[in-house]
Amino acid sequence: MGRPDPEEGQLPAPVKPPDGGWGWIVLLGCFVITGFSYAFPKAVSVYFKELMKDFHVGYSDTAWISSIMLAMLYGTGPVCSIMVNQFGCRPVMLIGGLLASAGMILASFTTNIIELYLTAGVLTGLGMALNFQPSLIMLGTYFDKRRPLANGLAAAGSPVFLSSLSPLGQVLLEKFGWRGGFLIMGGLLLNCCTCGAVMRPLDMGMKRKMGKAQDKYEAKEMLPIGGKSEEGISTTDGTKKGKKAKKKPKKGKKLLDFSIFSNRGFIIYTISKFILVLGLFVPPILLVNYAKDTGVPDTEAAFLLSIIGFIDIFARPACGMVAGLKWVRPHVAYLFSFSMLFNGLTDICSARASNYTGLVIFCVFFGISYGMVGALQFEVLMAIVGSQKFSSAIGLVLLIEAFAVLIGPPSAGRLVDALKNYEVIFYLAGSEVVLSALFLGVASYCCLNRGKKEPPPENNPSAGGGSDTEEAESDVQEAEEHSSNNHQLAHSTDNAMVAANEEANHVAEEQSGEGGGCPAGDGEVLARDGCNADQMVERDSF
Repeated sequence: MGRPDPEEGQLPAPVKPPDGGWGWIVLLGCFVITGFSYAFPKAVSVYFKELMKDFHVGYSDTAWISSIMLAMLYGTGPVCSIMVNQFGCRPVMLIGGLLASAGMILASFTTNIIELYLTAGVLTGLGMALNFQPSLIMLGTYFDKRRPLANGLAAAGSPVFLSSLSPLGQVLLEKFGWRGGFLIMGGLLLNCCTCGAVMRPLDMGMKRKMGKAQDKYEAKEMLPIGGKSEEGISTTDGTKKGKKAKKKPKKGKKLLDFSIFSNRGFIIYTISKFILVLGLFVPPILLVNYAKDTGVPDTEAAFLLSIIGFIDIFARPACGMVAGLKWVRPHVAYLFSFSMLFNGLTDICSARASNYTGLVIFCVFFGISYGMVGALQFEVLMAIVGSQKFSSAIGLVLLIEAFAVLIGPPSAGRLVDALKNYEVIFYLAGSEVVLSALFLGVASYCCLNRGKKEPPPENNPSAGGGSDTEEAESDVQEAEEHSSNNHQLAHSTDNAMVAANEEANHVAEEQSGEGGGCPAGDGEVLARDGCNADQMVERDSF
């Protein structure tokens, strides 16, 4: 989704998503980026014990590294949107890959925890944010009909990378220490640059170039060869230039489009997502400690997260396939609401689980519902705002979610310390998720019914703000006008040629009748002195 190269003040017409081809390579890159973005902040937790020993700090101090990464991933959404709208997806992703890698490499040389916050936390978190958001935008650019499936496959990168990066980090820690592990992890993050390099923007100007070439070709075919053809083409070009001169100058693309807040569906989605994030991440964060408090051994308690990740790997692509069905896709918002309701009820029903079997059952159902939520969250946002405004919408949504991320899990941890009871936390988290599901479903239903009853508003050119879709439609309309002008010019020229031929034939017949001269051929121009022998020979040979 690179910068358009406007020619003479015109923005190129949008190209239809290919739904395949190079899009599968883009999907693979998005899979890797999603895996790094969501799994990396959790995978670095394997180094926390060594960091606590070297820097003489507590667990809460080292946990801020992951918190800062996630805060940068969510909180810098508007900054990413501005950069993408200004420079395009591929350059932003290349810069983000370099920043993420540089952050971990510099972190391997740090001497205190504050330096770790600035390098591994801020710098690496910013780099991953500059990769995550543009990759989702490119995915929406390359896929339309298969977009739900593509979103589900890309979202599967999170559990796959989580199940692989954590064991890898443990191996690196044992062989090279935390400094060597950070250095190697920084090298792995350079793969984000590779993923950014494959995000090739669609050639938005190809249709316009082909249209101009086709206009000239049609003019040459319809007009006679010679001076008239060149005159017709110049007339056509002159008509186009006149149209361009009369065309009003267009407004440039906004760096951050706040007009999406006028979309009621976007407002409903944002509020629902804020409530959802307050309780969505609480159960998996507290699950291991909850299992240990109920008497489950450490190894078996840690295995519970592996169960969630394994189920999540298959739940996300499967949910994406279901969301892509013809009879499901128009109602994908309700499917998203159902997945959140499923997740919340799982938390509530499992709050009283007191043995390992009950926790395993909870992990299975939580993995399914969590995968459904992960596969549908961005698909619903794309369906609400469209691909033209998705870059601005996702930046603003992630910024709002950042506040919920900083409020939800820390508040749950403080309640655990105060109440010494995990059951209340599961009830609270599940209630928040259920509330978000009910709000999304009921509010969407009410707005849809209201939208059906109300007459469609009249289009007001002055109030639209010059969106890309309107500009593209105006370009298409002008292209059709140019094409009709070309056909009218060619038609009038053909009529003139026919009239000239008929007049020439009529004159030739009169001359042949009066002077007994030679017959005139169709379309043959006679000399003033009548026909000569050369003309007769030429006609006979023809």
